[in-house]
Amino acid sequence: MSCYLGIDVGTGSARAGVFDSEGRLLGVGSRDTRTWRPAADFAQQSSVDIWRAICASVRKAMDQSGVAPEDIGGIGFDATCSLVVSEGDGAPLSISPDGAPEQDIILWMDHRAISDADEINATGAGVLDYVGKAISPEMEMPKLRWLKSNLPDVWAKAGLFFDLPDWLAWRATGSKTRSLCSSTCKWTYLAHKGQSGEGWDDAFLTRIGLEDLTGEGRTKIGDAFCAPEEPIGSLTSEAADELGLVAGIPVAAGLIDAYSGALGTLGCQPDVAALSERMAVIAGTSTCHIALSSDPVFVPGVWGPYYSVLLPGLWALEGGQSAAGALIDAVIARHSASAELHERAKSSGRSIHRILQELLEEMGQETTVLTTERHVQPDFHGNRAPLADPTRRGAISGLSLDHGMTDLALDYLATLQALAYGTRHVLEEMASRGAPVSTMVVSGGLAKNALFLRELADACGVSVIVPDQQEPVLLGSAMLGAVAGGDYESLEAAMRAMSGPGRVVRPRGDAIARYHDRKYRVFRRMQDDFAAYAELMHSEETEQ
Repeated sequence: MSCYLGIDVGTGSARAGVFDSEGRLLGVGSRDTRTWRPAADFAQQSSVDIWRAICASVRKAMDQSGVAPEDIGGIGFDATCSLVVSEGDGAPLSISPDGAPEQDIILWMDHRAISDADEINATGAGVLDYVGKAISPEMEMPKLRWLKSNLPDVWAKAGLFFDLPDWLAWRATGSKTRSLCSSTCKWTYLAHKGQSGEGWDDAFLTRIGLEDLTGEGRTKIGDAFCAPEEPIGSLTSEAADELGLVAGIPVAAGLIDAYSGALGTLGCQPDVAALSERMAVIAGTSTCHIALSSDPVFVPGVWGPYYSVLLPGLWALEGGQSAAGALIDAVIARHSASAELHERAKSSGRSIHRILQELLEEMGQETTVLTTERHVQPDFHGNRAPLADPTRRGAISGLSLDHGMTDLALDYLATLQALAYGTRHVLEEMASRGAPVSTMVVSGGLAKNALFLRELADACGVSVIVPDQQEPVLLGSAMLGAVAGGDYESLEAAMRAMSGPGRVVRPRGDAIARYHDRKYRVFRRMQDDFAAYAELMHSEETEQ
């Protein structure tokens, strides 16, 4: 019986999972990766560090599974949409302003290129229609533009620019073929125009100052592409030795981590909604919202439509929040009761989330309505969708002189609700353009948070499916391996066989819905108020 290896590189760790043909997890391993922050808005990683973490994770997962290396029938990779910069032979080039060695990755959440994104958006180029009319500094073209302007010596030496999922596939196989998923979603490649480089817009690249990447320079960013269903190559002897596997295992074209989560969850049972009415919500450090349609749907502020980046012939829309789990962590960390909370968790062996939820339950009324006077504007790290403004910042309204655990619990609940309202905003914009969603399938760290799931269903007014599968992102990558290895004829067939069941969280009724309607209006007003405050401050600078 063949088994499959899924490998995921998230923001803070590399993980590996071994799955059988029915999607059962047989073994899992993980190791933390390091992030450097040399300045505000900078976040950097090392491909050497990440590959070491992958090798350790794979060996641990294989040992735990008891599966022999020769029984691995295929490998799939997914990773964050981070920029890897290499010399022509693959040697790492530092992208750090201080030239720190091995720091060759600009992490997805790095916002150093905000002004470059603004200047690209000012062109109004046609390719921007496929990123919601506003490119994000989290995407690769602004980062490349920053690199050329600020580190010209590095730019001159660079021979290869990879999205991290593509770098992983290259490291495993030696193939420079790129994934349609990463190139289309984060590099402005237009997959619906072809897979042999036809999707690059040379006029656009020249207009934004990246003419070096046209013509012969195109090899630096990719001139051959694979759809996610296609094998990209076979595991090399060198990589096999490092991973503890055998050479020759088929390796699939990779996915961005959120898309791997979507692949691993959208086929989850029960079948309460058609695939075209489902949206995958991958809620971890950040949140991604991914929905599929048979025809292209253009939604301002929502990335896409992207062709064949997940399932062949279907278009994807991607919304998101730049900070989700990271937002919750920040709200807790800045509160004066944070130390007490962590001490209680340490002494009791309970999670901080369980402690806060118990505090809320003890307040003597329906938990949801405790935040009548407490509201959070969650754009602490900008707004990814649908406002597409990385300069936005957050706010908390309704504070009192209380600074104890009860007050922290209210901040916590209001933050969960604010994340739910951000998702509702994305849903409303999509529905207004002809892409309605009736069911969300949730994965990631916040899928384990029962209070968040309840508030999400109630606030958005749609059913939420929570997969029983504990590692849906790894499962999505393992599905890639299963198809690349030829054991399933398509990703849809792998989804049907491997996704497994889930439980459904439904909205609780009209009274709760009306409460969330009022809070959602406050949420939207706070977003408008932020824009008004920014305008006031800008006007005052102009007067001076």
